[in-house]
Amino acid sequence: MTTKATKTIKQALAYKPQHTVWFAATQDLFNRVVAFYFGVIQAHPGILELPDKEALTALERLTHATKQNPHPVMPLSAIAHDLPAMFRRAALHAALGSAHSFYTHLAKWRKRKERASLKGKPFTIRPPVPPRSWNTSVTCYQGMWKHGDGAALLLKLWTGSSWAWVKVRVSGRSLPEEWQAKSPQLVRHGSQWWVHTPIQRDMERPKKVETQITTNPGIRTCAVDLNINEHLAVCTVQTVEGTVIATRFIGGGKQLHGLRKRQLGRIARKRSKTGIIAEGEQDNVHLWTKVRALDEDAAHLVSHRIVEFAMAHGAAILVFEHLGHFQPEKGKYSRRANSKRSYWLRGRIFRYAKYKAWNEGIVTCRVNPRNTSRDCARCGALVARYAAGQSAQGYTPGAPLVFCPACQLRGNADRNASMVIGKRLLARYQNRSPQEKPSTPLATERSTKVEGNVRSQDAGRRGGPSTVPAWHGTSVEHGTTQDTLSGMEECVSGIPHQLQRSRSSPHGTHTQNADYVGVPEEAALL
Repeated sequence: MTTKATKTIKQALAYKPQHTVWFAATQDLFNRVVAFYFGVIQAHPGILELPDKEALTALERLTHATKQNPHPVMPLSAIAHDLPAMFRRAALHAALGSAHSFYTHLAKWRKRKERASLKGKPFTIRPPVPPRSWNTSVTCYQGMWKHGDGAALLLKLWTGSSWAWVKVRVSGRSLPEEWQAKSPQLVRHGSQWWVHTPIQRDMERPKKVETQITTNPGIRTCAVDLNINEHLAVCTVQTVEGTVIATRFIGGGKQLHGLRKRQLGRIARKRSKTGIIAEGEQDNVHLWTKVRALDEDAAHLVSHRIVEFAMAHGAAILVFEHLGHFQPEKGKYSRRANSKRSYWLRGRIFRYAKYKAWNEGIVTCRVNPRNTSRDCARCGALVARYAAGQSAQGYTPGAPLVFCPACQLRGNADRNASMVIGKRLLARYQNRSPQEKPSTPLATERSTKVEGNVRSQDAGRRGGPSTVPAWHGTSVEHGTTQDTLSGMEECVSGIPHQLQRSRSSPHGTHTQNADYVGVPEEAALL
């Protein structure tokens, strides 16, 4: 069975300064037509029950004048005359999509209200409302754009009085040849106009997670432990038998937090000087743009490296924790906002890694996060978590090292959590552990990842890759056997330690793996 892999290529446009007004006029006209058709759908809600093609025909019959239909019920000519057919069709589809979304949310709200009334509980959630304003990007169907010579496009724009073809230059990533380009969109980024082109290709649909694990003994999984400390993600590739094939540490968390906190501190100081924030107006626009760009860039960078690592080692499944929402830690505004955005970043990394992995034929799933940082990856007993120079006892949230008193396992805490995540997925389908779906996690059980309080709720693309060296992770790839984990030595380069069996372990004598080589990620990415 085949399916579609989809992604979007974003390219900046170079055009004459006087054409900026034409781009804005075209978008304004497009949004007026979309708003008009949305009003037509509100007046005739039965259209939404029709299939797409029939709904499109019904809307055109109601609004578009032809020889067979000279007097439509709600003529589009009241808004604009002589619109290109493909421009009108694009606005029709945009209005249908918005109407379907609105009425779906309204139906869900009514069901929730009905359930609350049946139980006799108060219901204070406000109902969804139709869009009050429209800011939809213009979709250019065939006939509204043409390929020019080289890196050029011909766009049909509304000048305010007529339609004109405008030649523009594009810069950025080129469209890959093996992908099929769809209808591009004109999107405004600040004062600059870009073209976003969705591309698709056919691919074999990956099998479900359960099917792959239960029927393919050679399947490999890539378990990912997301953090807000120095290592934003720690990945381990494992086999169905539990053998750890390779590990990768993706760092740069401290630098990211520092850069973000610096910008948030500047925002707080500027706000304190005025004491007033204008209603309906974004303050400190340039600083907020930098903050959003930092998070967006880091999310794309980390998610790309996760998928790249999984592909390099033949993993067919990505495994994450199903993290909930966390309360930010207490403190000044910059500290609280920085903590909150760090939590948001983990959800964004998961979403980006999910669609990037799907485009490469890798499926993504999540497991229960309960005690993933407290359990031992080897024997399942509770571990002690401590920092370097401290005694290996007790539990210090956020400490980098773990020690298992039961099996004498020592190693990096985040790597241990990543291994537990991978084994928890295997236990789900191999019926080895009754702990896969426990009750809601307690507030203290995920304190290794965060310093704030946990709320037990379910967790829910744009910048290019960063060139900041400190955001490069560290690749530590090695082979292990099922019952023996690779040893560690003190590393002066700051590469996190690997899990090891103590030399005094009663389970066997430790031997150093001769094939172990620590390779910095900076070198691996060259």
